[in-house]
Amino acid sequence: MALENKFSEVAENKLYSLAYNKFLSEHKLMGARCKKCGHLSLPPKPICPECHGNELELEEMKGRGKLVAYTVIAVGSPLMVEEGYGRGKHYCCGIVELEEGAKICARISGVDTSKPEQIKIGTPVELDYVEATHAADPTHEEGERTFLSFKALS
Repeated sequence: MALENKFSEVAENKLYSLAYNKFLSEHKLMGARCKKCGHLSLPPKPICPECHGNELELEEMKGRGKLVAYTVIAVGSPLMVEEGYGRGKHYCCGIVELEEGAKICARISGVDTSKPEQIKIGTPVELDYVEATHAADPTHEEGERTFLSFKALS
């Protein structure tokens, strides 16, 4: 019985992941708020990580927040290399705390990655999306995909 529940949980998590990516393709950032304790999960999850409740409802994020951590990356993933990033062209990835309180990791644009010391924690950011065409990989077909990004406002 426990194994059956685990398979069900994995399947449900995959559905949430597919739904999250579909919302991104529609330029919507969706989280899941627990009806029991109010915790906001981003990306959405079928079970609340705080109280383990299973009554959650989708909530669209406003898309504004602040940068709370970041790194500048010179040796990126194959997807980023396809976009031209690498040792000669760095990119920034960071943790954004949204006005709603949830935190999420995303690409950060509008910063000078050649001078990472000038990127400041607390910088206001707003939701942005990156549309990119990529080759097939084990989890995606070849074609256009939408990726989460935030643009620095100052």
